[in-house]
Amino acid sequence: MADQVTLAAVSIGSTLVGGISQKRAADRAASAANQAAEFNAQLIERDVDLLARQRSIVNAQFAIDDSRMRRDFEQTVQGTVRASTGYAGFDMSQGTPLAVLRSNARELEYQSAVNTFNNEIANLQISDAQEESRLNAQLSRMEGGAQAAGLRAQGTASLIRSIGQGATRAYETGLFA
Repeated sequence: MADQVTLAAVSIGSTLVGGISQKRAADRAASAANQAAEFNAQLIERDVDLLARQRSIVNAQFAIDDSRMRRDFEQTVQGTVRASTGYAGFDMSQGTPLAVLRSNARELEYQSAVNTFNNEIANLQISDAQEESRLNAQLSRMEGGAQAAGLRAQGTASLIRSIGQGATRAYETGLFA
């Protein structure tokens, strides 16, 4: 009988140790899932910063292009009209030369408005990409948390199962009698 009790105690002990070991392994796996999710989220959030830099570059380039376009327009287009009409001996303050200068100015303003609109669209696209990155990072963290919770629950279930099996063996061998 003593050998049977010893064997039962060893069996119960190994069952409990196995359950505790499974619980620890599940907790470590849960921690690793959380760490992996956080790492992925940080990579995704890095994209938000890169997009902010891209926005700065796009806006700086827009400002440079707009300034250059206006300067070139004044020097090249309007300057050519003034030089041509002046060379031909026309009065630039009235009539056709003035109408041409005004028409050119309207065309410049139209092109400037188109460029401004395109720049705003680019900024909206960048904002949309930033928000998508933020949401993906949040989703990554949530998925990691859910996976970790599932792993912890599996570990707890294993521990409870091993305690139950140990108690059943103890009862069947008469250790509680």
